Amino acid sequence: MINQLKELYPSLQLFDQSTLSSDADYKWFSFSDGVIIGIHERELAPRDLSLLTTFLTPYNPKFPVLTDEEKKWSAAVDPALSADVKTFPLNSPYRFVHFSIQEKQISPAAFKQAVQDFYAQHVPILWENDHQGILVEYVTKEDGPISYDEIIDVLMSDLYIKIHFFVGPLRASLDSAVTHYRAMVDGAKTVSLYSKKTVISYTDAIPYLLLDQTPEPLRNEIKQSVLQVYQSDEETMKMIEVFVRNNLNISETAKALHMHRNSLQYRFDRFYENTGIDVRKFHEALAVYLAILIEK
Repeated sequence: MINQLKELYPSLQLFDQSTLSSDADYKWFSFSDGVIIGIHERELAPRDLSLLTTFLTPYNPKFPVLTDEEKKWSAAVDPALSADVKTFPLNSPYRFVHFSIQEKQISPAAFKQAVQDFYAQHVPILWENDHQGILVEYVTKEDGPISYDEIIDVLMSDLYIKIHFFVGPLRASLDSAVTHYRAMVDGAKTVSLYSKKTVISYTDAIPYLLLDQTPEPLRNEIKQSVLQVYQSDEETMKMIEVFVRNNLNISETAKALHMHRNSLQYRFDRFYENTGIDVRKFHEALAVYLAILIEK
């Protein structure tokens, strides 16, 4: 096959990933056995490109060659292909984890090599571009889920990489994988507008995702009606936010804020007197927390 193509396209060359030899003027294609060829674009009319892509897979030399597992996942989450792709067996639950690296900090190949050391088994990576993508983490009962805070600590200390993770929920089947994949990609972009946390879970992100879909007039109404005179009181808003993040535990909140618990109780009493909202009750604390997110 390659010799026949060479006769049609004299510029054809094999891609050598060990030296990362590539030419910006070449179009690259991958055979099913992993062999990659490049043809100079001057020899490729639109008709040639259309023909070649019917039996070869377009390839971007910036990225590592897809493994068989990554090819299966790429097909499973591609809306143009998934309807025709048979599901494959899953040996364990999985979760999609979106990652975002600061641009031009590390090559996709080097990043892939770095993160594989954290997993008990090979982790497929589905790239959106050269600095963002989705990790497919398999979660077994023996190993449990990965701590992405620990991964960030190691990558920062060893490679000086700035990275953010958006960690999806566990899933046991490929049903609606296309929809969920897209929700993770789009959700990561939304969350990055509201939160600077380096690791955020899907459940933690839900308030941001809901607020992003809320019309601005309604957001303003919620903020004003709930926070009232406390809209510009950053100290009180921080106190309530820490209280919610500590599961409405007054002792833990007082410790985190370096306050006496009686002082904290007094501040909550004052908030109740001025707003009619008791943040020590879950549903009322949730309303205030959402209003604080809007204000922030």
